[in-house]
Amino acid sequence: MAEESEAPFDLDRLRELVEMMEKHDLREVRLRKGDQRWVLRRGPQEVATFAPAMPMHAAPHPVAPAAAATPAPAAAVDDGSLVIKSPMVGTFYRSPSPGEPPFVKEGDRVGRDSVVCLIEAMKFFNQIKAEVSGTIAKVLVNDGDPVDYGQALFKVKPE
Repeated sequence: MAEESEAPFDLDRLRELVEMMEKHDLREVRLRKGDQRWVLRRGPQEVATFAPAMPMHAAPHPVAPAAAATPAPAAAVDDGSLVIKSPMVGTFYRSPSPGEPPFVKEGDRVGRDSVVCLIEAMKFFNQIKAEVSGTIAKVLVNDGDPVDYGQALFKVKPE
């Protein structure tokens, strides 16, 4: 029987990964190098369901079957509208795949569970739900643009 050779854990690297997860509000990180695999998870598991990313030039990007991110709470603005904010850092996509119609456009009604966009973060496409009910008044981000945590994505007129 062959003896397994295990490299010691690099605690400094582990701390860096945990800090990065907190900073970018990531729920899970999977790393693999040779025979070594690390999986770090935080928060309840049912919050995040991820589908592997595909390169934009190769094929349409997949849609995760369930909400993959918990949106930042919508904030009211001076005119009474609500703002749907990005729950993470990543790349904003309006449609489920290139060439497909957007999830929502100005004038569309949305409910709390309506998917309004995808945000790609660390090669995962995360469905972002409206978390408010109303009508999309303005799309504030262009397709393919990078977004920051808490950045306004949509302006919604509440019902």
